[in-house]
Amino acid sequence: MSEEYAREIAEKWNTRDEQSGYRGYVTRFEVRAVFGAQFPVKQVGDASHRELWIPAERLEELNRNIIGKIEVIAEFSPASGSPE
Repeated sequence: MSEEYAREIAEKWNTRDEQSGYRGYVTRFEVRAVFGAQFPVKQVGDASHRELWIPAERLEELNRNIIGKIEVIAEFSPASGSPE
C-alpha cells in the first residue's frame, strides 16, 4: 500500500529469491474503491508495512478491478542493489 514498503520488498527480498529470478519490481496501479473496501488492511511489521489482504482465489476479480495501466516504477537486481 506504500511505495516505501514495496521498494523494501523488491530490493531486500526479491533480489535474494530464486523464484523471483533474483529481480524485484515495484509497480503502481489503482483499484476500484468498491472492490478494495471489501478487504482488510493488515500491518505486518512497522507502521509502513501495510498490506491489502486479497485472497489468491480472487486474483481474476482483482485484475478486472484495476483502473488504467500498471506502471513499473522501479526495478532491482542483486548486482545493482539499487533501482535500475
